[in-house]
Amino acid sequence: MLGASLSIREYLALVQRETGRIDATAVEQLARSIFQRYCSGRFVYLIGNGGSGANASHVCEDLGKGTVVNDQQTKRLKIVSLTDNTSYILAWANDTSYDRVFVEQLRNLGEPGDLLIAISGSGNSPNVLRAVEWANDNGIETFGITGFFGGRLRHIAQRCLHIDFGDMGVVESLHMVAFHWVIGRVHQLVKEYNQPLAEVA
Repeated sequence: MLGASLSIREYLALVQRETGRIDATAVEQLARSIFQRYCSGRFVYLIGNGGSGANASHVCEDLGKGTVVNDQQTKRLKIVSLTDNTSYILAWANDTSYDRVFVEQLRNLGEPGDLLIAISGSGNSPNVLRAVEWANDNGIETFGITGFFGGRLRHIAQRCLHIDFGDMGVVESLHMVAFHWVIGRVHQLVKEYNQPLAEVA
């Protein structure tokens, strides 16, 4: 934890530096991948553990609500955070293994053309990797969100936004910096998509 060894000024300077190193192309690709599911009516799923799971919930809420241009908008983004189905997660973890808590939900819900956003700071969370492997084999686009060295997730996800830094707090924070831009970008794309209908009305 860098707060134990750095002053607040040193910490903020470090975060500012690392923010400037975020791969802008990968962030734009993530926004486009999400928007493509809006256009096609396919689902977006998010998964992650711990802080990454909290980020998944946060992004799900922001994208689900934040892409509604007006209350009368009939076409909406179909997005679900698989981290939030607590009873389902506990049942699979208790009866089988924690490795299966995400993949088993995908087996119920996932279909070809959907998008799975898999968040793992280390890139080595077994339950995340198992879900990504299944998604890859079943026509679901996979987008990894990683830190540290990227782990196995960086290599098996079809696309990846990688934060090349070795502190989990900074990694999770920079993930959210990127996500918040994505939310705004997808909102704008949805607004432009629906603009011709608004003009006709």
